[in-house]
Amino acid sequence: MTKKKKVQWFWMWVIGSVTLRLILVYFPRNLNLSSRPEVSTPLTSLRRLAEGYWLKRSSMSPYAGSMYHGSPLLLTFLGPLTVTRIEGQPDQLLCSLVFVIADVISATLIRAAGRSLQAAYSSSLKVIGLHQLSETSEVLPSGDFAALVYLWNPFTIIACVGLSTSAIENLVVVLSLYGACKRLASLAAFGWVLATHLSLYPSILIIPVILLLGYGPDAPPRKLFQQRIKLEVGNSSSIGSNNLKEELKDQSSVLKVFAWRLVVHFFIWILLWSSYVLVLCGIYLQKHGGLQELYRRTYGFILTIPDLSPNIGVLWYFFAEVFDFFRSFFLMVFHGNILLMIMPLALRLNHRPCFLAFVYIVISSLLKSYPSVGDSALYLGLLGLFSYELKDIRFSFLLFAGYVGVSLLSPVMHNLWIWRGTGNANFYYATAIAYALFQVALVIECVNCMLNHDRMVTKLTTTKLKDAKS
Repeated sequence: MTKKKKVQWFWMWVIGSVTLRLILVYFPRNLNLSSRPEVSTPLTSLRRLAEGYWLKRSSMSPYAGSMYHGSPLLLTFLGPLTVTRIEGQPDQLLCSLVFVIADVISATLIRAAGRSLQAAYSSSLKVIGLHQLSETSEVLPSGDFAALVYLWNPFTIIACVGLSTSAIENLVVVLSLYGACKRLASLAAFGWVLATHLSLYPSILIIPVILLLGYGPDAPPRKLFQQRIKLEVGNSSSIGSNNLKEELKDQSSVLKVFAWRLVVHFFIWILLWSSYVLVLCGIYLQKHGGLQELYRRTYGFILTIPDLSPNIGVLWYFFAEVFDFFRSFFLMVFHGNILLMIMPLALRLNHRPCFLAFVYIVISSLLKSYPSVGDSALYLGLLGLFSYELKDIRFSFLLFAGYVGVSLLSPVMHNLWIWRGTGNANFYYATAIAYALFQVALVIECVNCMLNHDRMVTKLTTTKLKDAKS
């Protein structure tokens, strides 16, 4: 298939996905997805956002009544669209169109980041002498595959049609990763600041973003480049090999040097964007508690988990049963679990910052206070970026069947518990536990498969160096 045909094929699938979303948008009442706890949470529900906007229009605090817990920026951007009606069209049609556009932009950015990632990885394989392996890696366009996985993922479609603001959150996360892959410090900082402002959990992505800006996209372990350069420079003693020496030395300097200037620029832009966001929020809430009220109603709400309404996470049932005396302790335990995993994973996967970001997103989606299917849509889309490295993943069919099974059983168990009264909370919570276990299995298998791939590359490189020495 020629390159032109591949592009045409890709955009045909994109148009098909957009068409499917637009069709489903016209039947929101029949689907009734916006009321599903798997789709809308207290942080991502458009209904709660509309309530907060109504309170603001009534000269009251948008956080009054404990309905809205999102960003004032979302109220400014999406709030007017919730009250704008087009005669003869479904309610909140304009908000649905915004979410469709956000998904398409996210997929386009994932595709561009995937292409940069694949090009960088292929060139790295060529540097260490694995030309055949680099040609094989270029056969599968991982960026196109990841973009289509994100667009056609049922979780992404459900979140979009279900009027969940997770589409906006996913967009700013992808924007940050894209800016880091392209080594655009201002864009990466803008996406990271907005993502952290909207959801708090993307703050841990600062480590992979810094590594992306400093070292560039994913590459094999850096020690392989040093071994290759020492061998080539040591064996090249003739005058005609000076060009090769210089080229290898240049590549070595690029690999060794950490781009501190870009990282410093990144932090400067973080300060600028953060100040801008806080000033806007302060102006919006100046008559309603200011920034203190913002932090208490957003970050405080996320960290203290006062709303124990059912969702697909594992925390709501636990904190509904735990004694209040132990509540603060277990809050620190669950939130600390995310922080404890940051540094070990960063030390082991520092040469693969994009994959490290994917792992962080899975972990935060697993342990966050109010998860939704929109969170899973993001990391399943990013998973496609590593389709070549993870092609030998074990239990792939079991994981796929598990995700499908949980997706089908969750609404059934919720119906048995809430509406029919023939079940109890344990029925629904069992599906949440199964969902968490499948996410744990997925991240473990992905990390294991990636490390096995790195070992394979190390083994091939070592064998080739030994043959060259002999």
